[in-house]
Amino acid sequence: MPTFLKDKATKLFVFMAAFFVANALIAECIGGKLFSLETLLGLEVQAFSLLGEDGLNYTLTAGVLLWPLEFVMTDIVNEYYGPKAVKRISWIAVSLIAYAFVMFYLAMRVPAEQSFWIGSMQQEGIPNMQTAFSAVLGQGMWIIVGSICAFLVSQLVDVWVFHKIKKATGEKSVWLRATGSTMLSQLIDSFIVLFIAFHLGKDWSIQRVFAIGLVNYSYKAVMAIVLTPVIYLVEYFIERYLGKEKVAEMKASAMGS
Repeated sequence: MPTFLKDKATKLFVFMAAFFVANALIAECIGGKLFSLETLLGLEVQAFSLLGEDGLNYTLTAGVLLWPLEFVMTDIVNEYYGPKAVKRISWIAVSLIAYAFVMFYLAMRVPAEQSFWIGSMQQEGIPNMQTAFSAVLGQGMWIIVGSICAFLVSQLVDVWVFHKIKKATGEKSVWLRATGSTMLSQLIDSFIVLFIAFHLGKDWSIQRVFAIGLVNYSYKAVMAIVLTPVIYLVEYFIERYLGKEKVAEMKASAMGS
């Protein structure tokens, strides 16, 4: 094994980067499924109005189940490795997401095998496996572009806000820089993806974009607060793994980068 891979800080970064990229890619892949938050919580689904838009409810994409973890990881990497590391893994994630969608497109376009892949699935209750396959993996181009742009911009905003707060508070108030940066970046993320995917792509009104964006953001804001203790827990394990002296060195280096 190369010497640099024996270094604990390097091994930790490789693990974090791999988890970050995998999490982002999985979130994009499952983002096509919609679910009812009220039903998940065992509550009655009740429509409400917001900004003049009627019939709204807490219908969310399955991708939001993973995105809060993505921003926790962003803050952790930012804390120990600095903004350049976050930007690097963000660009890697965006590149691999784009690559994945190209591969999905090619997989949908190659001719389907008729006798087994389509024929046998009919016995499983799937009339046309090719149609089902394309429906699951084939998202609209505007949604793909909106999602990638929103992810990248929100990541850059998260990094910037995190370090602005850290410079003002020092090593104190981890909760403030973590939660504050996440809540602002998620606000931007919520509106960028809807604006590109549905205002530009499907002619939604700006009013509808803002109404649905606020509904989605309310969930993300709550999750940013709920997951704040996770950051403290992860930092505790990192300190035990690397040692206090190494952690102090890494934080100082991250602050100056």
